[in-house]
Amino acid sequence: MNNDYICCFTGHRDIPDKHMIHLPVLLEKTIREQCQKGARIFRTGGAIGFDSIAALKVIHLKNEFPDVKLELCLPCRDQSDKWSEYSRSVYNYILRNCDKVRYAADSYIPGCMHTRNRMLVDGADVCIAYYMGGNGGTAYTVSYALKNRLEFINLFDCFKKRT
Repeated sequence: MNNDYICCFTGHRDIPDKHMIHLPVLLEKTIREQCQKGARIFRTGGAIGFDSIAALKVIHLKNEFPDVKLELCLPCRDQSDKWSEYSRSVYNYILRNCDKVRYAADSYIPGCMHTRNRMLVDGADVCIAYYMGGNGGTAYTVSYALKNRLEFINLFDCFKKRT
């Protein structure tokens, strides 16, 4: 088994309620499939939304796959300072239960988000995303992952209406 098989996550902060019903189950199924293929390192960027859901799923699955590792690639140490109390409590739980933390910068500086996004992708084999399109950090990370020829799994595709 290849212990260097790495999956990274990227996705939007805001997820429609109608997707939130099924996304956690779909994400867990996808992570399990990657574990069966040999993935043992999972990276997330620590943001609100998809990043947090992915991190919580990896933490949960560590009971079943004890050799799985959760790495956080964070833009800066003060990332959560302006978040709600609830979001900070989830973030702190994830921090306490991850296996490794890397920071792009000590405090927020221009460009630290893009540096974090590249940290997620560099050396990874698979990018698991919830990408609805548009611009921003998720678009940047998806583009960077595709440019670096990662296998790309977009969970948003499962929600598109079939015509």
